[in-house]
Amino acid sequence: MKHSHWIVLSLSWILLTACSPSTFMAGAATGGAVIYDRRGIQTVATDQKILFQTRAALNKNKEIHDRAHIDVTSFNRIVLLTGQAPDQDLRDKILQTVKKTPQIKRIYNYTTVQGPSSRLTRSSDTWITTKIKSKMLATERLHSGQIKVLTENGRVYLLGDVSHEQANIAVHIARRVSGVQRVIKLFTYDKEQA
Repeated sequence: MKHSHWIVLSLSWILLTACSPSTFMAGAATGGAVIYDRRGIQTVATDQKILFQTRAALNKNKEIHDRAHIDVTSFNRIVLLTGQAPDQDLRDKILQTVKKTPQIKRIYNYTTVQGPSSRLTRSSDTWITTKIKSKMLATERLHSGQIKVLTENGRVYLLGDVSHEQANIAVHIARRVSGVQRVIKLFTYDKEQA
């Protein structure tokens, strides 16, 4: 009986963490892998380690911490940077700081040179991500656990290792959600499913 109780608690924790927002600094944009993640345990652990080390390095730099709003996402050792930096020098410093993190395969730097987004914008981004992920879960032909969704300033970023068909379905869903200004595909394509 105790063993089954532990399993239920473990599964609850996994579901909560898999679907919870990934936040960084002052309430960053939301992102998260939907359940049924196809990545192996080692890859998931590496992604978590990359997130921890990258966020720690960015937080350690007082100028970045105090002046920028940055969100870091890692999926299959591919890092996505979104958010805002007040000038190009600080944007460059953020990228150079992240590049020092070991085990990263590729970095997509989508930070913009502007002031930090408002709380209202971030709340809207969270809601957009939630709607997209819900629609993905409800789509029978979509393997949504292979796709990570993040929204920043109305721009939706989609990451994952998918087939072209799966990518097209995900993009179609994201584009039809109210409030989405643009969909950016950062997929890698699974050769077995291509």
